[in-house]
Amino acid sequence: MSKKNLLVEIHNSGKPYIIYKSEKGFNLYTDFDRKIVLNNKNIKKFLNKKNNGSSKSTDLFIGFFGYELLNNLININIPKQKNINFPKGIFYKPNKIIKLSNTLNYQNHENYKEGIFKININKKSYAKIFNKFKKKIKSGETYQIKICTKYKKKSKINPLDFFSRLSKTNLAPEAFMIRDKNYSIVSCSPENLITKKGFNISTKPIAGTVKKTKSLTKAKALNFFKKNLKETKEHNMIVDMERNDLSRICEVGSVKLAKQKTVEEYKDLFHYVSLIKGKLKKNVKNVDIIRAMMPGGSVIGCPKINTLNLLNNQEKENRNIYTGSFGFIKFNGDMRFNIIIRSILNYKNISEISVASGVVVDSNSRHEFNENFIKAKALIDLFK
Repeated sequence: MSKKNLLVEIHNSGKPYIIYKSEKGFNLYTDFDRKIVLNNKNIKKFLNKKNNGSSKSTDLFIGFFGYELLNNLININIPKQKNINFPKGIFYKPNKIIKLSNTLNYQNHENYKEGIFKININKKSYAKIFNKFKKKIKSGETYQIKICTKYKKKSKINPLDFFSRLSKTNLAPEAFMIRDKNYSIVSCSPENLITKKGFNISTKPIAGTVKKTKSLTKAKALNFFKKNLKETKEHNMIVDMERNDLSRICEVGSVKLAKQKTVEEYKDLFHYVSLIKGKLKKNVKNVDIIRAMMPGGSVIGCPKINTLNLLNNQEKENRNIYTGSFGFIKFNGDMRFNIIIRSILNYKNISEISVASGVVVDSNSRHEFNENFIKAKALIDLFK
């Protein structure tokens, strides 16, 4: 049986599976023999599992940490918010991994046009929150903060259809999908938060976004970022913060900028990206790495702890998966995690898309609100 037909057979069987972007294509994870639903009480036990030298490709747990779970792990309190009772995190132990090509030729496009997306914060409400946070920036309580907006629509989805189409139009290096019995996640996340192999660790912060136009080439986008004071300041702050996060768990002097201020191209936009590498201290555990690096600073703001408290007191709804992390932890301690952005969560036949843009002292409210829509557009277009 071809791998294409095998993917369709697994999808049609109804059993859970995960697809995650790899360097040369995609990896399909299935035949799970364990499913661990995480909460505030068991996450440390899960992360403190003793590493061993196992080298089997299936000796790993793959899944996600939700935003609220990660806040609790670093002792950040979240006031009572509206929530949909979605699990705080889920990890799976696969018995089978199948390598797929870069092109997922699944064709079963259904009609998703019924109903419309509703936004939880309109332009006027966004401006009020924006101005409130600008005052916090001017008073020195934060230097950059990410205002989250959420688009919701009642709709069933076929996650493989969505993911297959995304892989053709908006292929991202951290793209993934999960299909389980009562929920699905489809993501074209571009941002790698942690890649750990042995004692080597890296992170790839993204801070800076510009909308694509017919005349704006990749080279012109780079020139725009370099000349734009607002985008440069935003990028520098996030890079410095993530260097600091890595320094907490790495050997002194080992944290270096491997690539600085490059541009990556996506369907509707260009991103401003850097790459930071370091060498871990010998006594660092999995839980130390997760606590130091998550939630990812590029989607929160700076400084992290103060800004998390400001956000959590402002937001009225749980973020659920948004700005959490998806990836895997191998039994030998190696790991790879992204930041969950550019994602659709479908739970109880409600589709949820969350996006955020950064506010610094010289930001413009209308520009940031529109940037949020640009980020959501590639996902909203899947429902047409």
